[in-house]
Amino acid sequence: MPTATWHGLSPARRERVLIAAMDEFGTHGYSTGSLNVIAREAGVAKGSLFQYFAGKLDLFTYVAEQTSARVYLHMRPWLDTYDGSADFATHLTDSIEAWITYFAENPLERGITAATNMEMDPAVRTAVRTPVNDLYAGALRPLLETALEAGRLRKEADLDALLSLLLVLLPHLALLTHSPALSGPLPLVNVKPEVRRHHIERLVSPLLADFLA
Repeated sequence: MPTATWHGLSPARRERVLIAAMDEFGTHGYSTGSLNVIAREAGVAKGSLFQYFAGKLDLFTYVAEQTSARVYLHMRPWLDTYDGSADFATHLTDSIEAWITYFAENPLERGITAATNMEMDPAVRTAVRTPVNDLYAGALRPLLETALEAGRLRKEADLDALLSLLLVLLPHLALLTHSPALSGPLPLVNVKPEVRRHHIERLVSPLLADFLA
């Protein structure tokens, strides 16, 4: 976790370090990401990074958490305002559209998502993915509970199963602009908006088939 020295920095300097780290780790991943480059781009001495964080992994974990927090802030209108009055499949389709658009327009966040999900070292991957998954799960569960309470999902719907499916699907969809071939037979990038919408609906339909009321 960040040290007291980090928290004592000005917001502008913290942001410079964060952006430099997002760019470097998002481009080269954790293993080959360079602290020298991060320090240079942020305009700080390399030794200063070790005054801010316990080490490279600590910095990478913090960057992943902060990236997830930025994504969550953008997605809050779809996560926090659903009251159950609208069709849940439509709401989820809207949310996935917003999710894909966000990552298409924000390469730094997309790069970090790729770096955290594709990291080869299992210890590093676990250290980073665990807090990120916890954040996503904590944001998504209230949405599913609202849909259940509103009668949009079956009373006996297994929310843990649906939540697990979403936690697998969403990181995959975040990387589509980075790797369009991941779409498979239903392309979701580089297509007309109405085509993408239709394809998302086709994905959501079987995803929710066993859960909708």
